[in-house]
Amino acid sequence: MRYAQGGGLTAERQRFRERVRLRVGERFAWGEMNAVIARELRVSVRSVERWRRAWRRGGTAALACAGPAKLPS
Repeated sequence: MRYAQGGGLTAERQRFRERVRLRVGERFAWGEMNAVIARELRVSVRSVERWRRAWRRGGTAALACAGPAKLPS
């Protein structure tokens, strides 16, 4: 199990990660490369690619937290 029973990220950690994603939107607008952003934020390039796709579809609002992931039904 990846997280403790009933766990996940704390509300504080969720807010921190959301702030990071929102700042990344500005960097996308400036034309920064995914690899540069990933290296500086110490996240995977794949995460930055996913964020950029969301940003292209819906702008900065698309980078806001969508809540916890849901299990497939």
